[in-house]
Amino acid sequence: QLRLVESGGGSVQTGGTLRLSCVVSGYYSTSCLGWLRQAPGKEREGVAYINRFNKTFYADSAKDRFTISRNDAETMLYLQMDNLKPDDTAMYYCAAGAAYGDCVGGLPEFRYWGRGTQVTVSS
Repeated sequence: QLRLVESGGGSVQTGGTLRLSCVVSGYYSTSCLGWLRQAPGKEREGVAYINRFNKTFYADSAKDRFTISRNDAETMLYLQMDNLKPDDTAMYYCAAGAAYGDCVGGLPEFRYWGRGTQVTVSS
């Protein structure tokens, strides 16, 4: 049974920085991992993905501000978020188990999800 547990969310002001972490435990496919978010009243959207070759994808809103990474043991997934904006306010989810070919944008069909960590950015 795969288990994903996020941490690192919080409340910051515009321009602030947060680093989200996700502990990944249990066997899983490393084909595609990612961070997604959902703000109140809005649909879930992809933020950043990383495939088994460490090739990354970023949503336009995240480019040049966010960085997705993972450790060599593939037990941790990270999202470094710099220059945060109020529009970044959302629940952020760690996800795993999507197909390698889907790890290029949009909303891959992730099989496993964490419960989320809240990020709030005030102006």
